[in-house]
Amino acid sequence: MAPKKKQTFQVTLELPAGDAPMVDLGKMLGQTGVNLVEVKRSYDASTSGQRGDVVPVVVTVFEDRSFVLRTKTPPTAFLIKKALGGKGSPRPGHERAGSLTREQLRAIAERKLPDLNTADVEAAMRIIAGTARSMGVSIVE
Repeated sequence: MAPKKKQTFQVTLELPAGDAPMVDLGKMLGQTGVNLVEVKRSYDASTSGQRGDVVPVVVTVFEDRSFVLRTKTPPTAFLIKKALGGKGSPRPGHERAGSLTREQLRAIAERKLPDLNTADVEAAMRIIAGTARSMGVSIVE
């Protein structure tokens, strides 16, 4: 069995799917000596089917300058805003940001399930509903 590689750096980045900006990669990974073009190519290829979304990725760099990417699901707030058609949190003192239907809530919960600490869709829906409430978004039956 080959010896395990020694990890030297790990960071989570939130990047646009299918089109990671080199500037962001350079800022966060430049000091590691990893091949930034290869990181971008690998990220863009693995997220190209999700263009238009923000897809977090955990980048782990090893001492031989090799790397591993692990993509995650888009942030909950991003998915809620997307379901609302881009409307974000209201400014303090203004009306609510909008409302999600139970179907929209379920769709977001099912998409986030791999990154949540539950395997139950109903529990995931409650987690997503909590985030929505904190954003000023109501849930309609």
